[in-house]
Amino acid sequence: MGKLIIMDHPLIAHKISLIRNKKTGTRDFRTIVSEIAMLECYESTRDLELEDVEIETPICKTTGKKLAGKKLAIIPILRAGLGMVDGMEKLIPSAKVGHIGMYRDPKTLNPIEYYCKLPDDIDKRDVFVVDPMCATGGSACDAIDALKAKGCKNIRFLCIIAAPEGLKKLQETHPDVDVIVGALDDHLNDHGYIVPGLGDAGDRIFGTK
Repeated sequence: MGKLIIMDHPLIAHKISLIRNKKTGTRDFRTIVSEIAMLECYESTRDLELEDVEIETPICKTTGKKLAGKKLAIIPILRAGLGMVDGMEKLIPSAKVGHIGMYRDPKTLNPIEYYCKLPDDIDKRDVFVVDPMCATGGSACDAIDALKAKGCKNIRFLCIIAAPEGLKKLQETHPDVDVIVGALDDHLNDHGYIVPGLGDAGDRIFGTK
C-alpha cells in the first residue's frame, strides 16, 4: 500500500500562500513552485536505500553513506510539471528526466495524451511523477498507467495542491503509489478547478493565458 503524505512544514505552508495570491507575478510564482518542489523532494526521498562507502576526510579514513540500488527519474506531466523539475534536480542532479504531455478536454475534463518521451531504462528506475495540481486525478492516473505499461514498479507522485476528488481517484486507481501533497484543498468547482486553489498553474508558471 502506497503512503499518503500531506506536508505540514511551515515553509511549505508559507510558500503555498504566496503562490495562491493572484498578485504574485510569473517570475516569483515560478521560483516559489521550484522551491516547494525541492522541499517535497526532500520528504519523498526519505526512504531511499543507502549503502556504506569508504571515504577519507582531511583528518582520517571513515565510512560514509551513499545512495544504493536503483537510479532515479523525474517525469513531469507537461506543461505545468516542468515548473517542479529544477527544484528536484538541485537535490538529485543525477536523475534522468522524461516527459509525458497531457491536456484536459474542456468539455469532458478527461486527460488526453499527446506526448511521451521516457529514458530507455525507465523500468529500472525509481520514478517521481510531478504535477503542481491534482484536480480530477485523471492526468496523474493516466501518466502512471503509461509508466506501469513500460514496466515501472516503484513510482511516487508529487503535487503541490490536490483536490479531495482527485486524490481519492488516484489512491483508488493506483493504491501502490506513494503520494506527496503540499496542501489538500476543499473541492473542485463546476469547471474542474481546485477551490481555493491558485488558478491555472501552467499559465502562471509560463505567463500565458
